[in-house]
Amino acid sequence: MSKYGTIPTSSSSPDAPPPGSSLDFISRAKARGATALATRRPWRELGDPGALAVPRGLGDAYLRARANLAHFAMNYAIVVLAVVFLSLIFHPFSLLVFLACMVAWLFLYFLRDVPLALFGRTVGDGVVLAVLSALTLVLLLLTGATANILTSLLVGLVLVLLHAMIHRPAENIDEEAGRWYTPAPPPPPY
Repeated sequence: MSKYGTIPTSSSSPDAPPPGSSLDFISRAKARGATALATRRPWRELGDPGALAVPRGLGDAYLRARANLAHFAMNYAIVVLAVVFLSLIFHPFSLLVFLACMVAWLFLYFLRDVPLALFGRTVGDGVVLAVLSALTLVLLLLTGATANILTSLLVGLVLVLLHAMIHRPAENIDEEAGRWYTPAPPPPPY
């Protein structure tokens, strides 16, 4: 009897890690990471030269930026992080602090599937996000690479905004853009 292609009805297989073990955490983290990266769009779509065009005006540039920032959010985050990472290559201590902060972000925010509890109280995601953001910024600024970090953040944001304004969004982008913002109704024709 072949069981190939069937879905097991029980998770208690002999080779499955016990719940709560480090192997169980790693497998859950791997699944959550794959889910998070699934929101990333293909790099070919992001770098398509045929989709680049100068916007017709400021309103068109704004609408393109809104749609593309929602559509390529994960790609843009990766681009900004890569620019910051590359700027820290010649600052090894800052790079180590950056990597330590990224590990903290992974474990305390991105890969966590149960609410964070501190001193018997549940900590909300907004508080975790604010504390991690402030802590990361303060730790990186204390490493002595302040100008380098701020410049690389500015360069990354300018690259992202420039691309978001000159990239023509696909026709089906408006359906998913509502995840990040409420689309404005089109102006009435006069």
